[in-house]
Amino acid sequence: MTKDEAIDLIKDAGFGFLATTENDQPRLRPIGPYVDAEGKVFIALFSNRRSIPQIQNNPKVEMCFVDRKMSYCRISGNAKITNNDENKKIMWDNSPMLKQYFSGPEDPNFSLAEVEITQAEAMSVSDQSYQEVAWE
Repeated sequence: MTKDEAIDLIKDAGFGFLATTENDQPRLRPIGPYVDAEGKVFIALFSNRRSIPQIQNNPKVEMCFVDRKMSYCRISGNAKITNNDENKKIMWDNSPMLKQYFSGPEDPNFSLAEVEITQAEAMSVSDQSYQEVAWE
């Protein structure tokens, strides 16, 4: 599977799961990320939730996405919390569901995580084998 195919899979899935750690315990939560054309992943987070200090204490994260055909993509990376106004606006403009949770990109409850992908693997229904996805 190519990087572009994996990005299409993530977009088709729409929602996925983000895993962080707290002490030695994995923590998993649903997410609706935005993936740009280059494959950079942005995740909207509530500013007062445990995910923020979990990422600050250990930036290593994993995300998993499953599309309607049951193909999946699992990506690992390093997350950082950023309040870059430009990236928050991009996320806001491309994720209509955020309007249920935040009043706008300037909402103080709206934080943004940006994930640098270090590894990706995928499995399509047709291949039924895991494939490393080059994410550079």
